[in-house]
Parts: sequence; C-alpha cells; structure tokens
Amino acid sequence: MEAVSISPKFQIVIPRAVREALGIRPGQKVQVIPYEDRIELILIRPTQEMRGFLKGIDTDIDREPDRL
Repeated sequence: MEAVSISPKFQIVIPRAVREALGIRPGQKVQVIPYEDRIELILIRPTQEMRGFLKGIDTDIDREPDRL
C-alpha cells in the first residue's frame, strides 16, 4: 500500500507502481466516489476497450417454469 500527500491545491500524484499496474495513461478519466470513510477512483474505460471482457461467462441460469 502506498501513501500520497494532498497538495495545497487538493491534488495527488498516483504512485508509478500503481499507474503501471493498472495501465493508467495521462489524460485518462476516473470517477471519484466517496464511500463511507474513503475515496474510490474508478477508471473510465472506452466502450471499445470493454468489448469482450465477459467472454466465456456462463449465461445459462435456471429460470422459473413460467418464464421463457
């Protein structure tokens, strides 16, 4: 786990190891979500990049008898 400081302008620098591990690029957008006592940053990925990320997922589910 890495610690960062908040600048007087309320900016932070994401550590290099974290940027490299997640493939974060300059100019990439993130969603900022306050959650209980923490802040979560969620990468916003282009739709084209997300294509096929669920490949191989099992879509067979048991349905109720009255459903098609």
